[in-house]
Amino acid sequence: MSTTINKEEIQKFSRLAEDWWDVNGKFKPLHMFNPIRIEYITSYIKKYFNIKNEKSNFLKDLNILDIGCGGGLISEPLARLGAKVTGIDASEKNIKVAKLHSEKSGLHIDYQNTSPEKLKSFEEFDIILNLEIVEHVDNVGLYIKSCRNLLKKNGLMFTATLNRSFSSYVKAIIGAEYILRWLPIGTHDWNKFLKPEELEKLLFDEKFTTLEIMGLKFNPFLSKWKKSKDLSVNYIVVSSKN
Repeated sequence: MSTTINKEEIQKFSRLAEDWWDVNGKFKPLHMFNPIRIEYITSYIKKYFNIKNEKSNFLKDLNILDIGCGGGLISEPLARLGAKVTGIDASEKNIKVAKLHSEKSGLHIDYQNTSPEKLKSFEEFDIILNLEIVEHVDNVGLYIKSCRNLLKKNGLMFTATLNRSFSSYVKAIIGAEYILRWLPIGTHDWNKFLKPEELEKLLFDEKFTTLEIMGLKFNPFLSKWKKSKDLSVNYIVVSSKN
């Protein structure tokens, strides 16, 4: 069976698994990144599904799949907002960490050590999250096709990744890994980054419609991320299944 799993990438993140919930540890950049990602995703969900509920559990009627969930940094906040969350990751260590943390937090999240092409939940999910994952998989085409099989018709998908640009090489590789040491050296392979038009084409080929592309930019002076029209480094594509 064809697979999207890149064993070297899985081993890399498995070695870091214990650090997922250390806000000052090796995943500190993701903890800094999380607020803007959650704000953007939840705002778009409310708009797309026309949710008027202002209560804290406004995601209660939605079934969300978080692919490459790691230690659960996105799964947990969405579960707290009422969503029924399934988190999958090809690293068994990551899933063990995620399960343990969600139990301590009193949250029910269905964590599974698997990959999207192996999941049998056909057309079960209202929303799929691919956040900083497509640059770490083998066979992106198969990956997106697998997502299509799991998403309901007119379902929403968020795909966040890095552009293959000079700016991303300087900022995400040289800056983040070698100078600032935000990430372990070798976290990213620049050659696996996707240009927005390449990702759009892959989505179009699997009958997804691109609804919006938003850049995410880091302000070093405020140590905060913000939404931006600049797609040169981090960006997120919002698409729906036709």
